[in-house]
Amino acid sequence: MIMRFLHKFSSPPYFYWLSGKMLPWLTALLIVLLAYGLYGGLVMAPADYQQGDSFRIIYIHVPSAWMSLFVYVVMAISGAIGLIWHIKLAEIVSISSASIGAAFTFLALITGSLWGKPMWGTWWVWDARLTSELILLFLYLGVIGLYGAIEDKRTAARAVAILALVGVVNIPIIHYSVEWWNTLHQGATVTKFDKPSIHPDMLIPLLVMAVAFKVYYGIALLMRCRNELLQREQNNRWVDEILEKL
Repeated sequence: MIMRFLHKFSSPPYFYWLSGKMLPWLTALLIVLLAYGLYGGLVMAPADYQQGDSFRIIYIHVPSAWMSLFVYVVMAISGAIGLIWHIKLAEIVSISSASIGAAFTFLALITGSLWGKPMWGTWWVWDARLTSELILLFLYLGVIGLYGAIEDKRTAARAVAILALVGVVNIPIIHYSVEWWNTLHQGATVTKFDKPSIHPDMLIPLLVMAVAFKVYYGIALLMRCRNELLQREQNNRWVDEILEKL
């Protein structure tokens, strides 16, 4: 049953139709989550006893950092699926994720720098976590650049899938860097159940913002996939039928 749905979902006309139905609902959900998360984090959550109100940047920084890793894994997995089974939609998901993941990574680095200045007294240090996150940004940019440099998009998709799979080794390095090396970046807080842990009044808005960022990724991904699909399938009849209805 699941394989049957996935086979049907991978059909370009069906994906385009279903994604169009999903986008309004996902947008409404995003607005609700952002409103609750930002109000809870910026207004309702108490100030941190050490960092004061400057800690509130975590409601952007932490979800961005989480998403930078999550999107890369999605990009690599979908690239591998496209590489092995030659599924066009998987290739499109992979390359469409690259620019979104790069934006999340850049946002994580910028907000981390803004947070680091008052906490560490400097905008940037060659810390293990920061350096490996910067490498992640370069990997995203490498995927985007390589895809744009190859004219045949099926060939380009295979090339970027290989690059993305090679770069996966950086993901556990980023995640465990604060445990493997002595770094300025603080260790796990949200995933810790013993003290010191983040207060529930701070944690709940943070988790809501994390979900909101995932929903945003879903929206951005669907929109980019739809555009990429139309470009690749522009000579097919189903695209002509859609354009006639516009």
